[in-house]
Amino acid sequence: MNDVKLKIDSEGYIKYVENNGGPTLGYSTISGVKIIEKDGLFFKDLNKDGIIDKYEDWRLSPEERAKDLASKMTIEQIAGLMLYSRHQSVPAGSRGWFDGSYGGKTYEESGAKPWDLTDQQIKFLSEDNLRHILVTILESPETAVRWNNKIQAFAEGIGLGIPANNSSDPRHGSDSSTEFNAGAGGKISMWPEPLGLAATFNPDIAARFGEIASKEYRALGITTALSPQIDIATDPRWFRFNGTFGEDSQLSTDMARAYVEGFQKSEGEKEIAEGWGYDSVNAMVKHWPGGGSGEGGRDAHYGYGKYAVYPGGNFEEHLLPFTKGAFNLPGKTKKASALMPYYTISVGQDPVNGENVGNSYNSYLINDLIRKRYGYDGVVCTDWIITADEPEDIDTFVGGKPWGVEHLSVAERHYKLIMAGVDQFGGNNEAGPILEAYQIGVAEYGEEFMRKRFEDSAVRLLLNIFRLGLFENPYLKVEECVQEVGKPKYMQEGYEVQLKSIVMLKNKNNVLPLKKESIVYIPKQYTPAGMDWFGNPTPDKLEYPVNMDVARKYFKVTDDPDEADFGLVFISTPKSGTGYSHDDVKAGGNGYVPISLQYKPYKAIYAREKSLAGDTRNDDVLNRSYQGKTVTPSNTTDLNTVLETVEAMKGKPVFVSLLLTNPTIVEEFEKNVDAIIANFGVQDQAVFEIISGEVEPSGLLPMQMPANMKTVEEQLEDVAHDLECHIDSEGHVYDFAFGLNWTGRIKDDRTEKYKKPTSI
Repeated sequence: MNDVKLKIDSEGYIKYVENNGGPTLGYSTISGVKIIEKDGLFFKDLNKDGIIDKYEDWRLSPEERAKDLASKMTIEQIAGLMLYSRHQSVPAGSRGWFDGSYGGKTYEESGAKPWDLTDQQIKFLSEDNLRHILVTILESPETAVRWNNKIQAFAEGIGLGIPANNSSDPRHGSDSSTEFNAGAGGKISMWPEPLGLAATFNPDIAARFGEIASKEYRALGITTALSPQIDIATDPRWFRFNGTFGEDSQLSTDMARAYVEGFQKSEGEKEIAEGWGYDSVNAMVKHWPGGGSGEGGRDAHYGYGKYAVYPGGNFEEHLLPFTKGAFNLPGKTKKASALMPYYTISVGQDPVNGENVGNSYNSYLINDLIRKRYGYDGVVCTDWIITADEPEDIDTFVGGKPWGVEHLSVAERHYKLIMAGVDQFGGNNEAGPILEAYQIGVAEYGEEFMRKRFEDSAVRLLLNIFRLGLFENPYLKVEECVQEVGKPKYMQEGYEVQLKSIVMLKNKNNVLPLKKESIVYIPKQYTPAGMDWFGNPTPDKLEYPVNMDVARKYFKVTDDPDEADFGLVFISTPKSGTGYSHDDVKAGGNGYVPISLQYKPYKAIYAREKSLAGDTRNDDVLNRSYQGKTVTPSNTTDLNTVLETVEAMKGKPVFVSLLLTNPTIVEEFEKNVDAIIANFGVQDQAVFEIISGEVEPSGLLPMQMPANMKTVEEQLEDVAHDLECHIDSEGHVYDFAFGLNWTGRIKDDRTEKYKKPTSI
């Protein structure tokens, strides 16, 4: 081989071979893989057989290569490909959900480097043939690169040399207290939550976010995004509301299409074939057929929230962001590469088999709708750990979620999923149950049938690896990663979108913007003790709600309301829980309680007397009504702080900065304050830029703001835009697409395009 074309990575065990007019090959010197030269071109001999197999020939199409490789794989290897790992922290934690060990010891005891592989990772790669890995915490970009290279070198050296497809949930949220500096980068660029992207009402922004995020992902070794979440959030109480693009199907469809297009496309020299290439990241859109209509606003991570209901007969509208958005891209990649059904049981939506089972288990929803009616041929991956047994505690976030098929064995659940059309099992590290499912199928349909069924999934899964060039070079360089991730240009663009996402709801007598030399009183915010998503206790705290050093760059700050020119109170959406209470069970109730969007204690007078769905099993609850029960949000103190600040300011202006994670009832304080600025996850600095007039607000509400809890209870879970909206003291209706700028209510091309017949 021509030594001039050979380059050795600074880490010493990675070599690169350049092809004239073709891809650069990266391989590990410790993997045993050799380079074959033919007609002046170079190829990786991944299976070490001394010949160039079709799947090793980068001149062929990804489809040809995927089919060839699938045909060579054992059932054990395909079963491993169908696994998607549980959450991996780099380095692994010593305990808890993201724990792992190094040589049988904790990370702290082992002396391991942060990028070393855990015992568990080595096992699932070598023994279970797993190749799809979900990454959560990454200590630093450098750690991410070195860990990726170790994973890839290990995978390259075993079996057929199939690279790892590393993935991530969304990781571009804003650290609110971090000061923005246009000249400095960070670990990764910061953007508003998806609901904030939607508040810009500009799909081009979602596309640009996808372009930037995909470049940062690839620099970190992440090649699949478990996003976007394109459920239309038609019930305002759902705790995943802020992960969506809101309640409107048209806006969600447009944002979904743009977001996926931005993530998946590669252009110019970065393109390999059909729009895919070295800038591409597979987008796994979620959650089919939409998880935003859980009864009572409850969520299906928990057994008490397993049912999605459709009292408005509006099932079809929930499909639009998928069928008209993610499956209908303007560019060459055409469709999102992967799809995740939600945990929910879509009650009464299977006209063929009449099954009320979790969406991934439902053959009508997968085989009939996705595959046949809509012609979707990408990967279908379950949500996480749906094949495990349900936990004893119905209020456990991290347990198994086999909704509707609790009576089946773990292997039988895998088999049912495979026959329903699923390709991959989220959160499953062990191949054993898949192999058992294969044998169940062989007994029923024969070896030839089941082999073909497994190969069909293998081809879909392999396509998403071939298209991104990972078989040629899955390795990264630390210096390139550090230059790319969080570079100043990306940080600047993310910050500008934060500013565009902020919605001004109220500006009485045009009190905003304020002069910079004004004196501000910012009260501390009290957070009571509670529990996080995973059931871990969280302590109470009383602290300033923003970075006060940032505040001082815009205004003079005082702790004495008498000295202040205005008061500024930072509050969040009411947090009343997720709809279930052990205390209610202990008191003889069914456990079901309201989810409230108001700050004061709420009694559910207008709730249904009988729930639309329930579990007929003797050990569960059929009627899940919470009528007449009361709930108090943990942050009811936010309301108290607003009202106390109004009193303390003695007639001087008071402004509220409201962090929205759900539609919120502002009636309890709105008339008392002079201005309300709403955001969906931004840096503190962005709020001060708006208040001080450095930037004019331009965001619009991507959802309705309810007038009261009566309208929340009476709205239909599956129907958008069916709330009575709040009307403020200035006569403004807080409806979908409402927002103010310095001159008044915003009316522009965006409001014209997305306005509803009910809009005022």
